[in-house]
Amino acid sequence: MTESLVAWFTTNLTGLVSKEAIVFIISMVPILELRGGLLAASALGIDMVRGIVLCVIGNIIPVPFILLFITPIFNWMKGTKHLKPLVDKLEGKAMKKKDQIEKYEFWGLVLFVGIPLPGTGAWTGSLIASLLGIKFRKAFPAVIVGICMATVIMTVISYGILGQVW
Repeated sequence: MTESLVAWFTTNLTGLVSKEAIVFIISMVPILELRGGLLAASALGIDMVRGIVLCVIGNIIPVPFILLFITPIFNWMKGTKHLKPLVDKLEGKAMKKKDQIEKYEFWGLVLFVGIPLPGTGAWTGSLIASLLGIKFRKAFPAVIVGICMATVIMTVISYGILGQVW
């Protein structure tokens, strides 16, 4: 699914914005995040260091907003008839993954964000941390360390293994 979404973004944004902007935007989008950004950077022929910088910054930007504001936004949305089911669904999906984070808190969050599997990443990790009431000063560094871990793994995959295929 990630590959098809990356392909959609690169196909539909090529010519409208620069290759770097495409990678940056992909890195900010939930589900795709840094994983998709690095795949796109490699596929678009962006230098590895430039791709890493774009993807890391793009993936970090939403994190403080999620950690600080998602709970009040969700609480407001729950007060509306039409948005409550969406919030309940998002919270339910996120909280299914809470056990590994709740048990080890900082390191659980690092691993959750850092190991690039479907349904993990900075967006979901930040959402779960916020819903569990993990303080910003503990959650933000854990998410950053997780992003760094995911960067190493995905750089090897995107520029090492897949870089040979592109």
